[in-house]
Amino acid sequence: MKAYFYDNLPGDQRLPHDSGKEVTVAELEKVGVLYFRFPDVEGVNTLAAERGYKNRDEIIVSPEKMGAIYETKVRQFFDEHLHEDEEIRYIRDGAGYFDVRNEGDEWIRIKLVKDDLIILPAGIYHRFTTDDTNYIQAMRLFKEEPKWTPLNRTEGLDENPYRQEYVTQFLKAQAEQA
Repeated sequence: MKAYFYDNLPGDQRLPHDSGKEVTVAELEKVGVLYFRFPDVEGVNTLAAERGYKNRDEIIVSPEKMGAIYETKVRQFFDEHLHEDEEIRYIRDGAGYFDVRNEGDEWIRIKLVKDDLIILPAGIYHRFTTDDTNYIQAMRLFKEEPKWTPLNRTEGLDENPYRQEYVTQFLKAQAEQA
């Protein structure tokens, strides 16, 4: 895992866009993002039991697996959005980027590779893309039945109760500590 501020320069979303300003695991935790590294699935199973993740599936995002819809889907995943559930991904193969917003509404880019696991809290604005290899295989974990409902960032979405809870728990708490 490597985390840093996104450079916001034009160019393919699948390129690193590394500003050179590193972000630590502790800084990720301040915005509610949890990171783990598990060399085998047993660690994932233990975490799943501890956090109440009852269901899982696997997804491969690649042109070979997805065919003609690949480019459309990757652009769709890159639209800024939030979920009303935690988003948990364990990378089984390949690599990709999760971008998350910090308390200053800046993008933090998190590169994940095989054996990395990330937990994004409900209500955090984020987006995803593969890297320039165009391949990632990930296990998705869920507390209940698998669902993946993105709510794209629009005016008024900040009033969503899951967004409000996220802001109160992480962003306001961070502002109060500053």
